[in-house]
Amino acid sequence: MSDSGAGATISFRQELLRKGVHLSSLWMAALILFWPWNDRFLFYFFLVCLILNLFCEFAYARNVPVITPIYRFFFGRMLRKAPAPGDWVVSGSPPVFLAAALTTLLFPRFIAAAALGVMLTADTAAALIGRRFGRHRLNGGKSVEGTLAFFVTGTCFAVLVLWYAGAASCVMLLSAAAGVFLAALAELFQKQLRLDDNLTIPVICGAVMTLAFRFAAY
Repeated sequence: MSDSGAGATISFRQELLRKGVHLSSLWMAALILFWPWNDRFLFYFFLVCLILNLFCEFAYARNVPVITPIYRFFFGRMLRKAPAPGDWVVSGSPPVFLAAALTTLLFPRFIAAAALGVMLTADTAAALIGRRFGRHRLNGGKSVEGTLAFFVTGTCFAVLVLWYAGAASCVMLLSAAAGVFLAALAELFQKQLRLDDNLTIPVICGAVMTLAFRFAAY
């Protein structure tokens, strides 16, 4: 979420912890960008991570010995709403692994890394800036300040990856900004779309940049 707004159920310090975990997932973008071997391995690797993540969350909900206390110790305080006993509530982590798997399958490697990194960095900036400095409210309690932070941070990250990959042409830079802008809109209207922004953001960014990349190749 870009910013938690007035309805936030966790403190700003807890939000910092949540977004610290969010940013720690940049290892996925780095792995995609620097992995020297078969692309298909990355797809299966992230798929296995997704399955294991879902299993751990299911085990936590079912109060499975060993797994439940470990999960609660590391992540319990970061949950916006603790699940009731027996309820299986999927966190934002499985959609991140799903996004990593899909982007590596659908997009060129450097675009997949850029798109996934946009979601991780822009969402973090939007949440923290929105909660701390958000004054002008938009849809669902999100703020102009948070949305602007999303766009600026996401565009900067995408441009940085494109530059590193040697694909920083005018067309690609404009497509990065366009992709981040559309992703910011999808994030802003997340409740209406009823889709997890951890998935929609990288898919939208990756799709826009891939179309531009194919166009520029002709």
